[in-house]
Amino acid sequence: MIEVKELTKRLIELAFAEDIGDGDHTTLCSIPPSAVGKARLLIKEEGILAGVEIAEAVFHHFDPDLSLKVFIEDGAHVKPGDVAFVVSGKVQSLLQAERLVLNIMQRMSGIATITGKYVKLLEGTDAKVLDTRKTTPGMRMLEKQAVKIGGGENHRIGLFDMILLKDNHVDFAGGIENAIRAAHTYLKENNRQLKIEIEVRNFDELNQALSAGGVDRIMLDNFTPEQTREAVEMVNGRVELESSGGITFDTIRRYAETGVNYISVGALTHSVKSLDMSLKAMNTI
Repeated sequence: MIEVKELTKRLIELAFAEDIGDGDHTTLCSIPPSAVGKARLLIKEEGILAGVEIAEAVFHHFDPDLSLKVFIEDGAHVKPGDVAFVVSGKVQSLLQAERLVLNIMQRMSGIATITGKYVKLLEGTDAKVLDTRKTTPGMRMLEKQAVKIGGGENHRIGLFDMILLKDNHVDFAGGIENAIRAAHTYLKENNRQLKIEIEVRNFDELNQALSAGGVDRIMLDNFTPEQTREAVEMVNGRVELESSGGITFDTIRRYAETGVNYISVGALTHSVKSLDMSLKAMNTI
């Protein structure tokens, strides 16, 4: 399995390759190589800050001599006018790294902010907000990190760290029991220890999953809050329960109050609004 640091490095390299190509000719023609200066990361919208750590990695990847002075750490609540950090060094380097840093930080902060709003709606319940695999290709590690910064939980990173038997798996496998049995056989034959979750679409499938046993969590797909409450009573703590499917700001509290353990929300990453911020030049040094 590729480590997070390696995936992040690949993302940075690809992002610079697509943005700079054979050279940032605007910067190269207007700024002398010897010019040095500094810029500040200015917050322009209230939210939760995320991406400071990766921003430092981006700057240092492009130019190890760039220096950051951080004033606000990841996870902090920010408001317009706040300065998250100041970066100093060669102006050519600052200008060429500017857009990548902003793209990453704005998106990560947007995800952390929306996650924080969902988490707040669950205060006083035991339910936890989960993300999904509905992420931007290549940016999953960063987006899931942003969910954690916002107070949410990661469901799974990818297809490799958990078995999730969804509706198509169940249908192709020939039913709930067949799918669960096949999962256990696979794990045993391949000497792997992974948690198993299965998705159910109705009470009949829920009963089948409970009868078959051998799963760590059951996902209740598109159950209403009333149906979810009934399912929680049926299960009675025998296995973890997760609600999924079209859950919004307006409905998530009702699901949480049923006693379900987890609520997955694809909107944390698939339709998030970036948090507004900018990297502004300061006096040269």
